[in-house]
Amino acid sequence: MARVTTKARSLSTRADRKRVLITPEGVDLSVEIATYSQRATAFLLDLIFVTLAMVIIGIVCAFSLGITVGALGPDGGRLPGIITIIILLIGFFVLRNFYFIYFELGPRGATPGKRIAHIRVMAASGGALTAESVFARNAMRDLEVILPAVFLLVHPGGIDGLLSLLGTVWTGVFVLFPLFNRDRMRIGDLIGGTWVVVERLGGLKADLTQNADVLVDRHDLVFSAEQLAAYGVKELQLLETVLRRKNGSVMRDVAARIRNRIGWTPSALENDFEFLDAYYKALRGRLESEILFGRRQADKYDRAGVSGG
Repeated sequence: MARVTTKARSLSTRADRKRVLITPEGVDLSVEIATYSQRATAFLLDLIFVTLAMVIIGIVCAFSLGITVGALGPDGGRLPGIITIIILLIGFFVLRNFYFIYFELGPRGATPGKRIAHIRVMAASGGALTAESVFARNAMRDLEVILPAVFLLVHPGGIDGLLSLLGTVWTGVFVLFPLFNRDRMRIGDLIGGTWVVVERLGGLKADLTQNADVLVDRHDLVFSAEQLAAYGVKELQLLETVLRRKNGSVMRDVAARIRNRIGWTPSALENDFEFLDAYYKALRGRLESEILFGRRQADKYDRAGVSGG
């Protein structure tokens, strides 16, 4: 009985984290908000990776500069330490400010820590994740993490102690903000208009692989360059989600939209999943080859990416 109750509670909790989005393509998609533990795990892992990077940079700098100064003689004994500290400060600034931005601006919308925790950042509107959103959500990290840590570590006395206490309470509002909204958004998410959701990319690979044999002999599912140029990276990501969900009505609607846009006439033996599966693979191959040559078509409205402009 206890196990049944626990399972029911778990299902109820997951249902509470489900959100339905209407994408710019007019498709209903369901996402699952990441848990507190997933986000905390991802953040701690990223901190470990940043720290390890700093340690490696420090060791390499100290070793390299030590050899160089050793050749200069005893008069340069303090030089390696000073230069190492300068390089570490610059490295810490770059990593602290651009580590999260760099990875979240990538196609997966996730840092290494988030990938391990199987979560990613997405636009709460259901559209493409923009650079402005990523910059905004990460710009608030100092207010949410660094500043509270400073107030907690510093323990002055007298009036300064009272100010430190007030500062701790004030910054604590930002730290605890995710606990008081149903979407588990931190201040950065609120300002950037983003969600952190559970990523389910593994299921897509299995879906596409197990249908490979079915599509081998389907010579009619071949698309021209013009038909593949109708969509870009954003639509490819949406198509991934549609294939992963395997919702019959959604696949039927999306397949009809794509066929209409590219002027495709379905054969009598063609089903929606096979069509979408084949189009996804062909579109992904074209976009990947374009990226190798420095061209990237952001979406179906981006014609510059097609022409290489």
